[in-house]
Amino acid sequence: MAQKSILITGCSSGIGADAARGLQARGWRVFASCRRAEDCARLRAEGFESPRIDYTDTVSITSGLAEVLEATGGTLDALFNNGAHGFFGAVEDLPTQGLREIFETNFFGWHELTRQVLPVMRAQGHGRVLQCSSALGFTYIQWRGAYAATKRALEAMSDTLRIEMRGTGIDVVLIEPGPITTMFREKGIPFFERWIDWESSPRRAQYENGLIKRLYEGSGKPDLSELPASAVTAKVIRALEAPRPKPRYKVTWATYLAAGLHRALPDRALDAIASRI
Repeated sequence: MAQKSILITGCSSGIGADAARGLQARGWRVFASCRRAEDCARLRAEGFESPRIDYTDTVSITSGLAEVLEATGGTLDALFNNGAHGFFGAVEDLPTQGLREIFETNFFGWHELTRQVLPVMRAQGHGRVLQCSSALGFTYIQWRGAYAATKRALEAMSDTLRIEMRGTGIDVVLIEPGPITTMFREKGIPFFERWIDWESSPRRAQYENGLIKRLYEGSGKPDLSELPASAVTAKVIRALEAPRPKPRYKVTWATYLAAGLHRALPDRALDAIASRI
């Protein structure tokens, strides 16, 4: 049986890095892409093929995919869109340009890479597009408005694409992690510092007593719902290797709980819960 190939984005750490290692161990030919050239070099030293793909740079998307297709002879069995970053702050404090920038990374770049991959999959008659969404793709909590907005948009686009791809042999699957042990908070700090003038905000006291401590000091107590990145990899493997994948794969009990609460409770009750998290 021919070795299957997958392109994974955002492999410098966290979910992408774990998925790359897990799939390589299962015999997949993994193209583990990163935004920064130095991270690509590090992964190549580990034995990966690692094209540079920066979702904010269309040229790198095109050249990175071209590198993959040259290596495979023009085929690609799967794409796992994963590279993204957080952007924390109250919605009223988000500059519109900052919101545009996170959409460029977390949404528009994903759309561009997916559009370039789909003709390849159509020509070969099969393929899987996995989208790393989030529990925040269907629920909400304080300070995460920008990130949640990108994931809601991703869910809507992916649901539509899934039904549009019916009959083509191409499956579109959403992976919906909850709290995962990664550098997500730490990597969101530069964007917070660049865009959020929290000291001038009417919510300054809330920032000082809540978000600032969580970002820079951690929560102060273990998150019992948090799982390692390998929990996501396990669902990615199921989504890739199932004969007929589900439209969605949830990860962590907190994600299942949130989905259940959305089915059972009215919006005002959900608001009361979300405002306390």
